[in-house]
Amino acid sequence: MKPLHKLNYCHSYAELGPALSSFVNPTPITAPYLIHANSDLAMRLGVDLGEEEQLAQLLSGKRTLPQWKPLAMKYTGHQFGQYNPDLGDGRGLLLAEFVDDSTQKWDMHLKGSGQTPYSRMGDGRAVIRSSVREYLISAAMTGLGIETTQALALVGSQTPVRREELERAATLLRIAPTHIRFGHFEYLFYSGQQHLIQPLMDHVINWHFPKLKGRKDRFKLFLSEVVKRTAKMIAGWQAYGFYHGVMNTDNMSILGQTFDYGPYAFIEQYQPNFVGNHTDYEGRYAFNRQPGIAHWNLSALGYALSSVLEKDDIEVVLASYVDEVQAQYTGLMRERFGLISSKEGDSDELNHVLALMEKLKLDYNHSYRRLSELTYREWFTEPSFQNPEWQEWMKQYQHRLELDYPNERARITAMCAVNPKYILRTHLAQEVIDEVESGRFEIVDRWMKVLANPFVSHQVPSHWSKPARDGGVNICLSCSS
Repeated sequence: MKPLHKLNYCHSYAELGPALSSFVNPTPITAPYLIHANSDLAMRLGVDLGEEEQLAQLLSGKRTLPQWKPLAMKYTGHQFGQYNPDLGDGRGLLLAEFVDDSTQKWDMHLKGSGQTPYSRMGDGRAVIRSSVREYLISAAMTGLGIETTQALALVGSQTPVRREELERAATLLRIAPTHIRFGHFEYLFYSGQQHLIQPLMDHVINWHFPKLKGRKDRFKLFLSEVVKRTAKMIAGWQAYGFYHGVMNTDNMSILGQTFDYGPYAFIEQYQPNFVGNHTDYEGRYAFNRQPGIAHWNLSALGYALSSVLEKDDIEVVLASYVDEVQAQYTGLMRERFGLISSKEGDSDELNHVLALMEKLKLDYNHSYRRLSELTYREWFTEPSFQNPEWQEWMKQYQHRLELDYPNERARITAMCAVNPKYILRTHLAQEVIDEVESGRFEIVDRWMKVLANPFVSHQVPSHWSKPARDGGVNICLSCSS
């Protein structure tokens, strides 16, 4: 474990040149205090975060290390389908990059660090509410096996911030191999700096796709890798009922990691056309539209790479997305339903079950868990499974599973390993926010332990593993953070 001042720092992004960033120091927040440090993540990174007070000072902007060269990234992107040239890191800074003992490079990105040249009319701040939500969901997605940026530490303050109401500022230290987005390439393309696209692609290849280094076809393979990673991410979202809410191209990681959490949610009652962002008036980013939107975003990236790649190559690679995301999604859903054997018509049967879930307003993730942990006999006495149509389906489903498993214990073990007992529901995240805003932080640590392994039982309040008392009605949220 190395202390922060002894990490192997590098400045690979800054070396790409001034077109892609501006050097900016954080603007301090007042009376900072550490809400939580992710000790498990720190251990995996080989980082000793040091004393709480010192860490809070560093992440509040009051102090920086001389090895850090904070900068704001410049990028653009399509927001709700419209190109916006005036984007960039408006309230976050790439504090530093470091290389760990396994030669993996990591970005240290401080969210809520103050205004930058790209803040537009924003104040450059993040609030405790949204920062707690991002801190928790980063752990939740990691626990579910869905690619995501991660959060290393969370700091609160007494700095007032005006949103819909007066709130308090926070900072969040986000960790990822890179923060390069689709929007970086769009910026270079639309601003007439196409000559910088190839060096940026090579930067990503050298650090993150090293097997492609030196190959003549590396740029086509680069796009193919981005397509595959994005498809895997989206399949994970759809299989576990995750709704992102703001799938603009500037919120799409080039590594296929879930990125820039805003009004996210895990759907509760199965509602495929769920829209949880109250500013998405037309439902562009509805839950069931996410796979198609990801394809649209990949096409926008492909267009931005057209100065480097042939049009035919771009079209061939982009066309592979549909089969890739379907294959990834089907594989995950087969696991969730405990299906080992493959039969013709499985996809139609899956669609039938989901339609039935929607019709009966069943809780999406809770239903999987109850099917996993209950015996066949208990299925038919489960209060939420009393509808005759659902019971008829369960009879057929039981027969299928009995062909795949030698005994019921094997089936229960396999299914419980992929169907979480605990899901970060919106009302549960709000409980954590309320506690933190009241100065009680223990609940964050308890939830972080639960989310690290949501498939096993924990000694926590029983309602953490259950739908909301109101039946799990899906909640609409604001983008403000």
